[in-house]
Amino acid sequence: MHQSDLFPAEKGHIGTDESGKGDYFGPLVVAGVFVLDEQQKVLSELGVKDSKRFSDNRVREFADLIKKGYKHSLVAIGPEKYNELYPKLRNLNRILAWAHSRAIENILEEVHCTLAVTDQFGDKAYVLNALMKKGSNIELIQRPKAEEDLAVAAASILARAEFLKRLYFLSQDVGIDLPKGSPPFVVEAGIKLVQAHGVQIIDRVAKKHFKVTKRIMEAL
Repeated sequence: MHQSDLFPAEKGHIGTDESGKGDYFGPLVVAGVFVLDEQQKVLSELGVKDSKRFSDNRVREFADLIKKGYKHSLVAIGPEKYNELYPKLRNLNRILAWAHSRAIENILEEVHCTLAVTDQFGDKAYVLNALMKKGSNIELIQRPKAEEDLAVAAASILARAEFLKRLYFLSQDVGIDLPKGSPPFVVEAGIKLVQAHGVQIIDRVAKKHFKVTKRIMEAL
């Protein structure tokens, strides 16, 4: 019997969300946040919403507040690890499932909770199968637009802030400003990178299965 089974579950739930899934450069980050029922009002009054509704600076400000006030977990998969995992799993949903389940498990180390809410990114069984023993008894709800849930919204903010931080340091490391997203100027940055560091740099900074990689190679 797990130790938490001896105590009643806390009245709250875990929300998880990811950032970097659609960004060519930088890591894939999943965050989890545990929110007690009575803390929901505080998040609402703070104006916490899906991170896509805020500027980068506002995301960073909110992330600092959330980290101080709520139990949370961050799981970051850097480009090199991502590029190692993708050929093995051949499915982004499986990578996401592993990361979401890890974020949930990390929080369950500290909190006895029986409910987690995630955005709907694939078959729920992916996450349930990836959950280890500590998370095996948790109820998992996957739904579209899960960011309407305040715990998920808080997680989306933490994930985005961590993504932005890691993208910044990656940019510093390679000496080129790595843009967010996957628009045409991402190709331009990729061409400069390969010209400066060689083709192997793609493994270090980008999710190379994206079609952007092919466009960079064709341009060169």
